Amino acid sequence: MKKQKKLRGTTTASAPASGGFPSTEELLQTLATQNRPMRLDGLLRVLGLARRERKELEAALDDLERQGSALRLRGGLWTRPENLKSITGRFSALREGAGFVTPMRLAADDEQESPRWQFSGGKDIYIPSAQNGGAWHQDLVRVALSPGAQRGPSPEGRIVEIVERGLKEVPAHVVHRHGNSLFCRPADSRLPADFNVELPAGSEAPAQGTLVLLAPLKPLASDLWSATLLGNYGREDDVAVQEELVKLNHEVPRDFPAGALAEAEALPGEADFKGRRDVRDLALVTIDGADARDFDDAVHVEEQPGGKGWVLRVAIADVSHYVRPRGRGCPGALDAEALSRGNSWYFPRSVEPMLPEVLSNGLCSLRPHVNRLAVLAEIPFTAAGKPGKPRFSEVVMRSAARLTYDQVKACILDKDEAALAELRAEERGEEVLAMLDKAFALYTVLRDVRRQRGTLDFDLPEAQSRLDDLGRVVWLGHRERNDAHRLIEEFMIAANEAVARHLRDADIPFLYRVHPDPDPERLESLFDTLAATGIENLPPKPSPAAMQGILAAAQGTPQEFLVNRLCLRAMPQARYMPFNEGHFGLASTAYCHFTSPIRRYADLLTHRALKMSLRLDSGPLPAGEKLLRIGDQINRRERAAMACEREMDRRLGCLALLPRVGEHFSGIVAGVTDFGVFVELEAMPVEGMIRVEDLGDDWYDFDARLMSLVGQRSGVQWRMGQKLEVALSEVHLGRLEIRLMPLELPKGIGGRGARSPRGSRGRGSPAGRAAGGRKGSSSGWKLVSPGDGESRGRNDKPAKNGKNGKKSGAGKSGHSGQPGGQSARKGKNGTGTPAKSGRPVRSGKKTAGKRG
Repeated sequence: MKKQKKLRGTTTASAPASGGFPSTEELLQTLATQNRPMRLDGLLRVLGLARRERKELEAALDDLERQGSALRLRGGLWTRPENLKSITGRFSALREGAGFVTPMRLAADDEQESPRWQFSGGKDIYIPSAQNGGAWHQDLVRVALSPGAQRGPSPEGRIVEIVERGLKEVPAHVVHRHGNSLFCRPADSRLPADFNVELPAGSEAPAQGTLVLLAPLKPLASDLWSATLLGNYGREDDVAVQEELVKLNHEVPRDFPAGALAEAEALPGEADFKGRRDVRDLALVTIDGADARDFDDAVHVEEQPGGKGWVLRVAIADVSHYVRPRGRGCPGALDAEALSRGNSWYFPRSVEPMLPEVLSNGLCSLRPHVNRLAVLAEIPFTAAGKPGKPRFSEVVMRSAARLTYDQVKACILDKDEAALAELRAEERGEEVLAMLDKAFALYTVLRDVRRQRGTLDFDLPEAQSRLDDLGRVVWLGHRERNDAHRLIEEFMIAANEAVARHLRDADIPFLYRVHPDPDPERLESLFDTLAATGIENLPPKPSPAAMQGILAAAQGTPQEFLVNRLCLRAMPQARYMPFNEGHFGLASTAYCHFTSPIRRYADLLTHRALKMSLRLDSGPLPAGEKLLRIGDQINRRERAAMACEREMDRRLGCLALLPRVGEHFSGIVAGVTDFGVFVELEAMPVEGMIRVEDLGDDWYDFDARLMSLVGQRSGVQWRMGQKLEVALSEVHLGRLEIRLMPLELPKGIGGRGARSPRGSRGRGSPAGRAAGGRKGSSSGWKLVSPGDGESRGRNDKPAKNGKNGKKSGAGKSGHSGQPGGQSARKGKNGTGTPAKSGRPVRSGKKTAGKRG
């Protein structure tokens, strides 16, 4: 027998003891003894096998891989899972089976608390679709990291074990009934299996198309599971049903643990005013939306004698008095649950609060004419708007009025007599009106000062819906904003900055709200795109400082929408950090969140830090690594809540458009990719997609840097900001897809008239196909969130990446209808689209539409 040649970097395994083909145990032992992954040829040599046995060896390794005992890596390398570094984490699936795993760890604050899976830090691991190990969205999994494999900004790995199924309940649609069995398809397109449900004999079956809730039992095949019917939601066009779907898809926290509820119920109903400053004589008022559910801030403005300036008072609910961290006899169950939730989760018809209702709508809510505990920030301002040294104190207050934005606008801005008479009739109405006049005078000065220092003002409208008695969407449009909204936002920004400066100077550990400067590469891409869309008078050199001038110049012009959206997408995401990096969007050198402790855990931490700086008891403060981990946790919860709101907005848009298929709409091109054009409708904040195959019979070159599609033959150009008329072709609520057809084509480059859209292979023009669409078609969805303007409302959220952005709403397939909004990986330019240009894309061919 020939002497075996030892491979460099390996240990030599003995030939099979039997002298024949190695057994399973021998194969596993051989893989275990190698100090690096090996290819088939190397294993043949180590095992002393002939080359003719290569196929037999590969088949044996494939069997081991199916059993989870061996791993095939990139390049045909084989190893044992135990030989690779592995982590445990939560799997977030994309539509086609790929996804990301977020590293998690079991952790507890002390021995009294049972360990929980928590974010452990580090980058998400990318999982290719072929390496997901059968995992479902939200499963807790163990991932083997591929050695040296790096895909974009994330390492790559393979799921080798499903530690725990994340979804115990799955919403699904009833497709059909056969005897006592239901065949159901999950409402979440990221789940890779259908379900078979056995019904008890004689039971009433849900109708076809009904939305039901299932509990998965066991696999019947690779893509079919048995399941138990848990409940019947009923009509899918009910907004309450859609809310339930979103909550299930995103695992939104629902019921509070018994310990947290018990701690909340044990709180005293009558507040203790001892040692507090009494400011019940001040005409503090709350100003919120008509549908506000909690009131955590009140304002008051006093004019200083001789026209020397003003004193702004912002009173914030003293949540930290009731919600305390574990220690000194406090069980800390409320605090632990608040941190776990991170923030309140808002929906059109409901809210899942960060704190139990006895606190969020009771003890902590600054209701009118009721004594409440608060933390008061008093900030003097000169006549020129320069802030002086602030004063902070624990107080007892009594809100003089609960006002709405529209009510303040009617009284102060419109001088509406009926509104004025109604407010004057209240107990302290005249006093409140006089105070509001002073408040608007201060607001005007503060607004101008902030603009002068370079703050960015993204005044993008929010969505607003109107429902009928059955919970169906009967109208969807833009929520109107006025100077009453902006006044409150300005005062909240002033209070947040005052607290951040105070804590910074006191050297107290707390979480800043930071917003980094835009990345130079994305900034350059932004300016290229602005230039390509016809924006005039651009600065010669891209710079963050120039963005304010661009936004100001576009205000009130037809290009305002486009400029706001493009600038917003070029911005990085704001986040909480224990280190001060400044706030680019607000042009602020020190900023934090202080004004909403009922609904944001970051604000609650800030209150505790502020009390420590005043030598008041607030319990132990986190610092160092622990504070950094808390910041990571609430950053992730904030992003999850934003994803819920985006998905809910998409669902509302689909519901509003379902009965309007075939109608014509005006729109504006809000995004261009190589697979189609995204169009936002003017009448409502809803976006659909014109697929590239519906752009006319032509080949289109896609320029990702200039964000345009140009027809090679016709010269037709599709670019950001174009206005056009479209027809609604199709709405698919299950996939959250809206498909549009153009009613006309834009002019070609150089003014050439575009040829009439014929469509290929005799399909006719896009307009002619608009009313019907085709089976199996899909369209794109992307909803841009308002930027991190740090408004006091629910929408003080930063922009996500645009199309194809990592974990953004619009995936490579051209649609973000999958619940959770995860999608393709981040690109290199300002919108997240892969930075490639000049790629011809055939319109009118099915091959061009595969990406859509």
